[in-house]
Amino acid sequence: MTTNQEEIEGIRREWGTRLLILGHHYQSPAVLAHADVIGDSLELARKAAASQAERIVFCGVHFMAESADILTTPAQRVYMPEPAAGCPMAAMADEGQVEKAWSFLQQQGDAWLPVVYVNSTARLKAFCGKAGGSACTSSNAAKVFQWALNQGKKIFFLPDIHLGLNSAHDLGIPDEETAIYEYQKPNGGLTAEALRHVKVLVWGGFCPIHVNFTVADVKQMRAHLPEAKIIVHPEAPKEIVRMVDAHGSTAQIIKYVQAAPTGSTIVIGTESQLVKRLAEEYKGRLTIRMLRGSFCPNMAKTNEQNLLRVMKDWPDRNAVRVPASLIPDARLCLERMLAL
Repeated sequence: MTTNQEEIEGIRREWGTRLLILGHHYQSPAVLAHADVIGDSLELARKAAASQAERIVFCGVHFMAESADILTTPAQRVYMPEPAAGCPMAAMADEGQVEKAWSFLQQQGDAWLPVVYVNSTARLKAFCGKAGGSACTSSNAAKVFQWALNQGKKIFFLPDIHLGLNSAHDLGIPDEETAIYEYQKPNGGLTAEALRHVKVLVWGGFCPIHVNFTVADVKQMRAHLPEAKIIVHPEAPKEIVRMVDAHGSTAQIIKYVQAAPTGSTIVIGTESQLVKRLAEEYKGRLTIRMLRGSFCPNMAKTNEQNLLRVMKDWPDRNAVRVPASLIPDARLCLERMLAL
């Protein structure tokens, strides 16, 4: 055990149950070795909501730590080892742009309900909560969509174009009843007539990690490993999702691997750290390959050195504080999801 590892574990023992370390699946094995809970966004949000710990260290990206701060009490403090670990997708949905889009939709006379992916800022979650909407994760997006549709509402989904389109397709909604809000254009490049038959309108944001995968990658893998099953994350483009054997959230990908018969070959299209870890964990029972290497540099900003630093000194710059004015509506947005 290295000096850093020894110090981190010593601090964990000292704090006991007063400290909770949450680690996202895309973190490095060195960081996850110190996590009390390893999970995807939904699992970690649940653990944050249920926690009584005085201090929570979130090893992930900024929107995740914001969600933990929203769901915990004022007596609890949430920290990140590296607060500059952001999410490009979350940055693609600016609050001002979204409010303009929402105003445009309200003028069309239809009943819209916003659904916001947890990969979004606290400000966007607060907007969604105030407008009667809910958050979702890649695990439960279809369930949240159905909740909205059951109310007779049209869905305005933010900020990921691909999860939005793939979730609509999973519910049997035809492509012609979906549309894309191109946020760089006035009114998203849409007219009232274009929206008339739309059930699901998706914001044009995306995850740079998951749009790396291409049709050519799938075709090449089919030719190279014809016996393999291919599973991808639903943040991948719909053309990819409709070619492969399965798609699912990070947690669902892990369950897919766990359930695979011994001797299977599985090709996975998601962030590289997770695929490497699964390949190592199931070595000897399964053959696991990457569809293509796709590495998240923001997740990699957390390491043992800055994890130790935050646990030793608890610097104020590492504390994640959502403005108090946003918390009630943002919490409502997340609680509607958790209730489902």
